[in-house]
Amino acid sequence: MASSTENDSEHGSKDKAPYTVQIERSENLHELFDPDEGRTDQERAAIDRKLMRKVDIYLIPWLSLANIGNARLAGMENDLSMTGRGYNNSLTIFFVSYAIAEAITNVILKRCTPRLFFMAITILWGSITVCAGTVTNYSGLLACRFFLGLAEAGLYPGVSYYLSCWYRRDELGIRAAVFFSAAALAGSFGGLLAAAIAQMDGIGGKSGWAWIFIIEGLATVVVGIACYWMIYDWPDNARFLTPEDRLRLRRRLAADKQPSTAEEYDKRHIFAAFRDWKTWVYGIIYIGSIIPLYAFSLFLPTILRGMGYHSTQAQLLSVPPYACAAVATISIGWLADRTRCRGYCNIAVTLLGIAGFLLLVSSPSPKTQYAGTFLAAIGIYPAISNVNTWVANNVEGLYKRGVSMGVVIGCGNLSGIVSSNIYLTNESPRFWTGHGVVLGSLFFGAFCGSILMVTLLKRENARRLSGKRDNMHEGKSADEIWIAGDKRPDFIYTI
Repeated sequence: MASSTENDSEHGSKDKAPYTVQIERSENLHELFDPDEGRTDQERAAIDRKLMRKVDIYLIPWLSLANIGNARLAGMENDLSMTGRGYNNSLTIFFVSYAIAEAITNVILKRCTPRLFFMAITILWGSITVCAGTVTNYSGLLACRFFLGLAEAGLYPGVSYYLSCWYRRDELGIRAAVFFSAAALAGSFGGLLAAAIAQMDGIGGKSGWAWIFIIEGLATVVVGIACYWMIYDWPDNARFLTPEDRLRLRRRLAADKQPSTAEEYDKRHIFAAFRDWKTWVYGIIYIGSIIPLYAFSLFLPTILRGMGYHSTQAQLLSVPPYACAAVATISIGWLADRTRCRGYCNIAVTLLGIAGFLLLVSSPSPKTQYAGTFLAAIGIYPAISNVNTWVANNVEGLYKRGVSMGVVIGCGNLSGIVSSNIYLTNESPRFWTGHGVVLGSLFFGAFCGSILMVTLLKRENARRLSGKRDNMHEGKSADEIWIAGDKRPDFIYTI
């Protein structure tokens, strides 16, 4: 903990007497040696751009996904004698273990190291995916899907949390978007890859769907092994930075009031995350966004099949919507960083998603439905990374932030159980139940939830900027103020 005084916020400043608090921060800016003392502002800006380009190159590289939706088109159900709701159940069991493990993964990441954490879960993830390609019955597939959920649970919340420890609040969105867009690109290239691998049907006595899992799983294992050299732990000990660059990175984080990567573990941070109303409102927004995401990614090949396209043709037609989603995700990440209006960006893209699913459910025309998949993808994918960046921006304290993000993402992924069971084969090609549930979640969860969050955060910011919250820590000890995190008068929320 270090002493700090109230200063200008990212949105403005308050013209009143200094308000001194004891608050956990990365470090106080004035306590850090300035390696660029005496340089002009232009020289400092050039050094900063070069530094962050270097950080970007070393931190934003890797994601590999095994796409079970494509395996379904390649004949998995028939080979494993899956009848009735067998396919849906294989998806559901994944989300049960995934959501259970997700809330605690960021605590595990923080207590070990990012390098070991990401290496372990990625190797496990790929190995289990390979095993899924060797199963010979439905029970074996269910077992693989359950353990795959445990292995994969830490990846997305872990990466979101990890990046929030390296970047300022106004530059995190584009980085998180670039990383998450890899999921959309994985869907895009996954369709192409699956179309090619499916042609291996019969080689080695295995079906095309089995080769999809085996090859994509082996590629994931290779990525996991490479994590040992690709992943760096924290800004204050990054091996790819010079001592001067580490100081520069620490100074820019301190100037943004970012907490220290050396924060001591205290279980009260975990309780604080669960008691924070923002955690649960963000959870509602995320649920409203993730149900459509999983429904789209798991069933796009099935939706295309219901529109009259089959096998390779359906695989190839799934590529363009994902490519557009990746572009939209990065664009919204950049825009939200520039405007600092993450809530308004979320509202806008959600409306596009609603329009897309309205086209899917309202028209029997395959061309109109296919156009709807583009709007749906553009409206879904940007919201996911945007919401997680929004959480990271508005929760202070590394452990509290990590737990909050884990809870939000865990709540959303538990709703994957819903996504796995709403697209009914007998409703093809209109899928009334599936599209109806997705539309409801987009409107009531993502759209209305974002409006509610924007309204509540604006109201709280107004109180802090007007001085009505200046005495909120009166009577509290320095330790209690440290645990309070973002609940302090000079912390202005990102809208």
